[in-house]
Amino acid sequence: MRKEDLSPAAAADWIREGIETYAASAENRLRPDGGDEPAWARPLVGFSRGDDPLYDFFKDQIGPFYWTPAEIFAAAFPDQPVAPAALTVISWVLPQTAVTRRDNAREKELPAERWCYSRKYGEEFNGRLRDHVAGFLAAAGHPAVAPMRSPLWKKATSERYGFASSWSERHAAYASGLGTFGLCDGLITPVGKAMRCGSAVARIAVVPTERPYTERHAYCLFYADGSCGKCIKRCPAGAIGPEGHDKEACAAYVHTLARTFIRTRFAFEIDACGLCQTGVPCAAKIPVPGFDGRDRT
Repeated sequence: MRKEDLSPAAAADWIREGIETYAASAENRLRPDGGDEPAWARPLVGFSRGDDPLYDFFKDQIGPFYWTPAEIFAAAFPDQPVAPAALTVISWVLPQTAVTRRDNAREKELPAERWCYSRKYGEEFNGRLRDHVAGFLAAAGHPAVAPMRSPLWKKATSERYGFASSWSERHAAYASGLGTFGLCDGLITPVGKAMRCGSAVARIAVVPTERPYTERHAYCLFYADGSCGKCIKRCPAGAIGPEGHDKEACAAYVHTLARTFIRTRFAFEIDACGLCQTGVPCAAKIPVPGFDGRDRT
C-alpha cells in the first residue's frame, strides 16, 4: 500500500504502529541463544520537523561537523533535493525492562548481566529497527535515512563539549519531545533514563510532537530544586559531580575496566555501565513534580 496521501496525523500513527509492531516481534530478544525475554519494553515515538530551529542550534553549539536533518538527507540522497520543511525526524526510545533495571540497580561497580546483554544484543536490535524504519518508509514512497547507520557518520571532538559525533540520537529525541537531559547527560523520558534511542530522517509530513519543556534540564531533580544528585554516588568512575558529567573519566572507565569485565565474563566486546541510569529517581519515570511520573514499563 502506498502511503503518499496520508495526512500528517495519520502518518504519525502509521509510523508509530510500525515501530511498536517491530519491537513486539521476535527480533526484540535479550539473548541470541533462545528464550523469549525481550531486550526492551514498549517504545516511545516522537517527531520533529526537519526545519526545527533546534537542529541549527545543535550544530552551532556542537560543531560544524554536526548534521542538520537536511544535511544528512542530502548526503544520503544527493539526487533528491528537498526543503528542510519537507523532512521529519522520527525518534524513538527503547526502555530497559523492569527486571533489567532492577538487576543493574543492585550493582555498585560493574554492570549486571542483563544490562550487558541489552547493550550488546538489544542495541543490535536497535540497529535493525533503524533499518526497518528507513525501509518501510522507503517502500511507501518516502525516502529515509537512519543517520547512525550511514557510512558517513563519524566521531568528532567538539570545542565546547569534547567527545561528540555527526549525529546524536539523544538530541534528536530532545527535539522530538521525548525528554530532557539529566546531571549525568542521560536523557530523562516519560519512561525514565534507563533506555536507548534511535532515529531516522524521512521526506514525509508528520505532526511534530509537542515539547512540554523549554529548558534542557527540565526533568532533572538536581537542576529543578537541588534535591537529588543520586547519580553522583552511583557512578563507579567518579565521573559525575555537581558541575555535570566528565566524559573523559566516564569513557576511560567503560573502555577499560568495564569492557575487560564484559569480555572476560560474557565473551563479547561492548562498552557498558549504566549504573547512573538505575537506582535513581529518574530510572523509570520523570521525577519532577508537575510532570507525568508514572512508570509505564
